[in-house]
Amino acid sequence: MPKPYPSEFRDDVVRVAQNREPGVTIEQIAKDFGVHPMTLQKWLHRAKVEEGTAPGQSRSEAAEIRELRKRNRLLEQENEVLRRAAAYLSQANLPGKGSTRS
Repeated sequence: MPKPYPSEFRDDVVRVAQNREPGVTIEQIAKDFGVHPMTLQKWLHRAKVEEGTAPGQSRSEAAEIRELRKRNRLLEQENEVLRRAAAYLSQANLPGKGSTRS
């Protein structure tokens, strides 16, 4: 798998493509910077999503969802531990046959 381009490079290329002169194509800009035209198209789409001008999930939203899913898994595990502890303790507190407790 090829090494990803640095974010500063991507941002610069996207900025150039967004501010290009009329008649200058995405393909020309991609060729000038040594990236594949489809890669530049994807970067431009991602930039629109980040700006909120295109539908999709921004990086900050994706990171927040990952964190929330991680927290949800942790809380589900804690809930299961508490559920098992409550079941154990409720069984332990029931008077058994022949109990010597008064």
